[in-house]
Amino acid sequence: MKIILVTPAPARIHTGNRTTADRWARVLSELGNPVRILPDWSGEECDLLIALHARRSFPAIQRFRKQHPAAPLVVALTGTDLYGDLDSAEAGTSLELASRIVVLQELGTQAVPESVRGKVRVIYQSAELTIPPARPSESCFQVCVLAHLRAVKDPLRLAYAVRELPPSSRIQVKHAGAMLDPEFAPQLETELARNPRYQWLGPLGHEDAMDLLAHSHMLVLTSRLEGGANVISEAIALSVPVISSLIPGSVGVLGPDYPGYFPVGDSSALRAQLQKAESDNGFYRRLQSWVAGLRPKVSCAREREGWQSLLTELR
Repeated sequence: MKIILVTPAPARIHTGNRTTADRWARVLSELGNPVRILPDWSGEECDLLIALHARRSFPAIQRFRKQHPAAPLVVALTGTDLYGDLDSAEAGTSLELASRIVVLQELGTQAVPESVRGKVRVIYQSAELTIPPARPSESCFQVCVLAHLRAVKDPLRLAYAVRELPPSSRIQVKHAGAMLDPEFAPQLETELARNPRYQWLGPLGHEDAMDLLAHSHMLVLTSRLEGGANVISEAIALSVPVISSLIPGSVGVLGPDYPGYFPVGDSSALRAQLQKAESDNGFYRRLQSWVAGLRPKVSCAREREGWQSLLTELR
């Protein structure tokens, strides 16, 4: 099948959607399908259109369905559309026009209107890493956050949480991500000047970001919402424990009983989880073991099988 994958995510900055689009293009190509990634669809020839983001890709979805009433069309709900935009007329229409709907974790199905749930397929995001798991340095307890600075990521929450740690704590934060929302510039400047535990590294290439993750004792995800974060899959692949905001996009991957959650936006609760992970070896090992046990869920083979099954349905 000739496939066009539409994503509004820019190629120059690797946001989660762009990372997902690039990986899916590789998987679909490995399955024998020529794939093009485009920001929009304007009549290019294809046998299947896959559109990331129901609202932002709505013009392409509508245009494609008008010109090809019976052709297969997959709409992928990857984050803000699943947990923020589904009430919009554009997103709702996109789901109605879709042949199939892809979500990135099991709880995503519950967020979709009941009238279209029969179209939903769950395909967990895989993580194929070229670096091996590493042993973090014992000179400190390194915690990393891999998130661009934009409001939905609540990107400075970890910095706020470590401000009031006791002097005895060895926790140090390394934050990799681009400044996508200028309103965070003054807040970032304040943290860098006043918070000795916090270091901002700016945007990193994927390999460098994964090296940072592999050499960290823990990943923290502070997002207000996620469809299913790539970085959690990557942490699972490296057996790096995760502390995450309590959001469906994380619960759908890590499980409802995972012990490493904190309420969204709650610096005190996040700080308590960090202190427990640093000081309670049993708790830390429990998180590590739980995450390691999830590795089959994020395997490349499983994601490839998910797409192969979906393509078979659509032929």
